[in-house]
Amino acid sequence: MQLPFSFIQLVFYSFAALTLFSGLMVITSRNSVRSVLFLVLAFVSASGLWMLTQAEFLALTLVLVYVGAVMVLFLFVVMMLNLNTAPLKEGFVKYFPIGLFIALILIGQLTWVYYHTPMEELGLSELSMQGPEYSNIKHLGLDLYSNYIYPFEVAGVILLVAIVAAIALTYRGPRHRKKQNIAAQIAVKKADRLKVVKNLNPDSPLNT
Repeated sequence: MQLPFSFIQLVFYSFAALTLFSGLMVITSRNSVRSVLFLVLAFVSASGLWMLTQAEFLALTLVLVYVGAVMVLFLFVVMMLNLNTAPLKEGFVKYFPIGLFIALILIGQLTWVYYHTPMEELGLSELSMQGPEYSNIKHLGLDLYSNYIYPFEVAGVILLVAIVAAIALTYRGPRHRKKQNIAAQIAVKKADRLKVVKNLNPDSPLNT
């Protein structure tokens, strides 16, 4: 009995369904920790989809960098802060119709483009499996630093501006603050701390 789909298609639809499910759970879960864990699951399933397209470098980068570092940091921050997300979710029902309307517009646009534009113009021709000598890292680097060098540089500048702005907004430096000078405290001498004052009152009991 021949199946209507191949094993690769079965794996693709499984990862795609898992990605959609975990993405929905991220925004609908009532617990912040569970939302972070579902986001980790979404990244892992998305890396599986990239593996099917022979983008091993992107898949491993997504797992190592985002799942292994960024999302672990998010998880520890959420668990340590114990955020109260109830006030943030009070307006969910209020703004849900607007969000649903925008989502339907986006889905309609994507559907219209998919069915009214040839695949050759979109660059979505049938995926051809490459041989073992194929290096996606080499092709990614050549494409990134040749055809997309200007968007890459602009993205770097935007990230740099964001980093500087975040540091400027959260900096709590020595301005208008009292602080200890440890070096000055260690280098202090007795003459700087002790001052002998002669009592000028002759009737003081200190003179006896």
